[in-house]
Amino acid sequence: CQKGIDDMAQHFLARSGVLAVRRVKKSDMEKLAKATGGRVVTNLDDLSEKDLGYAKLVEERKIADDKMCFVEGCKNPKAVTILIRGGTERIVDEAERSVHDALCVVRDVVQEPKILAGGGAPESELAGALRKFSEKISGREQLAIQKFAEALEGIPTALAENSGSDTIDTIVALRSRHEKGEIWAGLDPISGKVKDMKKLSVYEPLSVKKQVIRSASEAASMILRIDDIIASSKMKEPAMPKTPKSETPGGESGD
Repeated sequence: CQKGIDDMAQHFLARSGVLAVRRVKKSDMEKLAKATGGRVVTNLDDLSEKDLGYAKLVEERKIADDKMCFVEGCKNPKAVTILIRGGTERIVDEAERSVHDALCVVRDVVQEPKILAGGGAPESELAGALRKFSEKISGREQLAIQKFAEALEGIPTALAENSGSDTIDTIVALRSRHEKGEIWAGLDPISGKVKDMKKLSVYEPLSVKKQVIRSASEAASMILRIDDIIASSKMKEPAMPKTPKSETPGGESGD
């Protein structure tokens, strides 16, 4: 129940073996309905057997200093709860963030079931392809393509720095492996070496990779537009105002 329960009503429910929980949040009620297959009813007169859900076990347990109600054994649940515990609040927050990131990755793969290799392998492959493409382009466009390739290698560079590996050796090794056609070659942060990401089962959702490149490109383009506007405004110097001339009553100008 989202609100309180009368003490007398709670007494008779307990005598009949019915567990009643009061002051439950609306979001928890909706998730419980999805898990058990029941339906949220606002009026007891409208309650019927079809509105009831199913759970094999419903009991109250004490976790640390908190009392929690556990609903287990639901048939084909559409909602579940993950209980995260830790020694300190910081550890719990970090674990919650990691679980949330993992769930987001699963959601992205379900929405678009396409994956790429991790460890900076796609960025290294794209950077090499762009460098080869830039050789066919002349003028300033060639420099822009080469800089875009360097920017893509920022991902494996960051991975190397975070894992304590030498960034120069890592980038050189990645370029060498990808030039040989090893498109799955990426950095293994644990060993600090370039390995086959497919064999290590290190993957990333394609949707996330596309969004990262798209957002970075849009941000860079916006900064370049702002720089162009500032540069053009500095080139235009304001004109000096003309000094008005005073005239005498006779029509002759005077000092």
